[in-house]
Amino acid sequence: MQVKVKLIGAFRTDRFKENIAEYPDGTRVEEIFSQLQIPKRALGTVLLNGLHARLDDVLNEGDTLTLLPILGGG
Repeated sequence: MQVKVKLIGAFRTDRFKENIAEYPDGTRVEEIFSQLQIPKRALGTVLLNGLHARLDDVLNEGDTLTLLPILGGG
């Protein structure tokens, strides 16, 4: 199945902004997150097709997964 993965902010460093890739059926958000080797403590928000999602959510054909880092500042 094809899934579009979008990385926001610091997650793009040495990676990509947007990528469409093939994944096996039943792939979970956490599996893609792990493949990207992003530390869990850096993850702020996960969006699946524009809606908040969890790491254990299963992806489907044509989904768009967006990963956003924790935002700092004040």
